Amino acid sequence: MKHKKLVIGALALAGIATSVAHFGFGVAQGNTSRLDTVKKRGKLICGVNATVPGFGFLDSSGKFSGFDVDFCRGVAAAVFGDASKVDFVSLTAAARFTAIQSGEVDVVFRNTTMTSSRDGDVGVDFGPVNFYDGQGVMVKANSPAKRILDLAGATICTNQGTTTEQNINDYFRQRKQQIKVVTYQDFNLVMAAFDQGRCDAVTTDASGLASRKATSADPDNYRILGEIISKEPLAPFVAQNDSKWRDVVAWTVYATIYAEEIEVNSRNIAESRKNTTDPALRRFVGLEGTSGKGFGLSPDFAADVIQAIGNYKEIYDRNLGPKTKLNIPRRLNANYEQGGLMYSPPFR
Repeated sequence: MKHKKLVIGALALAGIATSVAHFGFGVAQGNTSRLDTVKKRGKLICGVNATVPGFGFLDSSGKFSGFDVDFCRGVAAAVFGDASKVDFVSLTAAARFTAIQSGEVDVVFRNTTMTSSRDGDVGVDFGPVNFYDGQGVMVKANSPAKRILDLAGATICTNQGTTTEQNINDYFRQRKQQIKVVTYQDFNLVMAAFDQGRCDAVTTDASGLASRKATSADPDNYRILGEIISKEPLAPFVAQNDSKWRDVVAWTVYATIYAEEIEVNSRNIAESRKNTTDPALRRFVGLEGTSGKGFGLSPDFAADVIQAIGNYKEIYDRNLGPKTKLNIPRRLNANYEQGGLMYSPPFR
C-alpha cells in the first residue's frame, strides 16, 4: 500500500510538471534559452531608448548611440565576438515590457528602474544595475520655485508607463499637498508640453533631465532643482525564468565593471589576451578557467566585450563624462574603490 501511494504521488507531481510546462509558467520548452535563439538568428535584437541623448538616441542619419546602446553592443560582442551583430528597436516606456514578453526583443537596455513589482509581476528578470540614478524635477529658469515643494498646486508633466508618476504623487501626498500630473507616451511630447507652457515643471530621472537640458537649443532656459526624491537603480532586463540568458547579459555588464577594477581597457586588452602572467587577468581574458563555457560563450567572451566597447569608465566617459555636453559626475556610479557602488563579482 505504501509503495502504491508513492507511485500515485510521483504521477501527480509529474502531472503538475506537465501542466506547468504546457501553460508556460516559467518552464522553457525543450530547455531552450533565448541564447540559443539569438545564436541561431545570428544577431541580437536589443530594445533601447531613442530620445535621450547620452543614454539612447537615434540621430538623423539613423544611427543609435549612447550609454545603454553600448551595452547592447557589448552583449553582441559576448555572444558573437562581433559588436556589430545587433539590431536596435526603439521602445517607448509603455512598450518596453510588452516587447520582452512578446519576444519582439531579446533584451532591453532602456533606462529602466528595477523595482519589486516589476521583478515580481511583469514577467521579466533584471540584470545588474548599470546606472544608479534618482528622480529630479526641472523648471524654467524664470520659475519662482526654489525647491520641489514650492510646486504645490502646480501641473507637472512626465512619461506614461514609468515609476516617476507614482513617485511625484507620493512625494506631495506624504506632505499633504496637491499637484496635477499630466503624462505623455514620449518624453519629446513631455518637453513640448513644458516648452508650450502646459505644465510648470517636468520630472524624470535626474540623468534624463541633465540630458535634455544639455542638448537643448538653449540650456540656460531650464533649471534643475537640487533635490532627488527617489532611488532609481537602472538595469537591463530579459524574459523571466531564463537564467542562462540572464547570465550572459549580467556577466557582460560585470565584465565592463571588472575591467575597470583591474585597469584593463580597450587600448591594452589586445596585449593582455596574448601575454600576461597575472592569474586574475588570465582568467578574465580566457587563458585560464571555464567561465565562458559555463555561460555558453567562448572562453574569451569578456575580452571580446572590452575590445569592442571598453570598460565601464570608457563607456561612461564616452557618453556621459566631462568631455560630453551632459558632463554627469559619476558619484554613485564610480568604482567602489573610489567610493561608488560599482562592484563586480570576481571572474573565477
